[in-house]
Amino acid sequence: MKNRLLIFVLLTSLSFLTEANAQQDAQFTQYMYNTMSVNPAYAGQRETLSALLLHRSQWVGLDGAPSTQTFNVHSPLDYDGRLGLGASIVNDKIGPTQETYFDIDFSYTVNTSYDGRLSFGIKAGGHFLDVDYTKLNQYNPSDVLLRSNIENKFSPNVGVGLYYRGGDKWYLGLSAPNLLETEHFGNNDEQIYSTAAESIHYYLISGYVFDVNPDLKLKPAILFKGVKGAPLQADLSVNALLRDKLSLGVAYRWSAAFSGLLGYQLTEDLMLGIAYDKEVTDLGKTKYEKGSFEFFLRFELFKNSRILSPRFF
Repeated sequence: MKNRLLIFVLLTSLSFLTEANAQQDAQFTQYMYNTMSVNPAYAGQRETLSALLLHRSQWVGLDGAPSTQTFNVHSPLDYDGRLGLGASIVNDKIGPTQETYFDIDFSYTVNTSYDGRLSFGIKAGGHFLDVDYTKLNQYNPSDVLLRSNIENKFSPNVGVGLYYRGGDKWYLGLSAPNLLETEHFGNNDEQIYSTAAESIHYYLISGYVFDVNPDLKLKPAILFKGVKGAPLQADLSVNALLRDKLSLGVAYRWSAAFSGLLGYQLTEDLMLGIAYDKEVTDLGKTKYEKGSFEFFLRFELFKNSRILSPRFF
């Protein structure tokens, strides 16, 4: 009961406020392995056919807590890697709401120097929204907002991105993966005007690889996310790659959570990644919240003999 009450308060604060604006995109701790989710210009950047499956359970222990599943695949379309194509599906659930996103990503790359490459990306797709109000504890069943569920409400989406890669040493990306601001929960036929606006999110992502010795590489990375009406979010991480097999890392989401990351290259083509987040907010101090877990599998085929395997980014 207390768990449901906490989620109900969370949802009413974030979703049912008139013209509410907050950070709404799915959140990932292992963003450095899932770059295409925030930047369409990354499509084809691994210079091979790369597919990723990811599952995230956030705030384990709370009923209705966020749960996200992601599948994406991308590949260069030509030998020089100038053209890249990708596709992704994201299923995001929190409380009574479920959103399913599907997108196609296209990138075009130009060489700016001997090892510098600048990529331009565009994303097109959309998402379906479902809201099941029966999953809430309805303290006022006569509330007009709770009269009928929302089923498969479609909203289109387009996004853009830039991604610069300096060889295998560093990268910098800037993107806005959702440029179309849409409103949810509005129903003009019933004169219901309470809405939640889905705002444009801006991302800045960057990382650098330090070769400490032949067996050890260090990669600090950072992700900034900004959206109108919410504080700037910053994710900082450092990963160590040992003998091109084992990755160990720590991360900090500013004023939100500390994280531990573990990755292992099971075979030349298959990588497993695991992350655990511990909240540093008041929510993390409750006995109900058990942290957040994230798992991914990345599978790659037809690797280009010109590049090192495995690549760090």
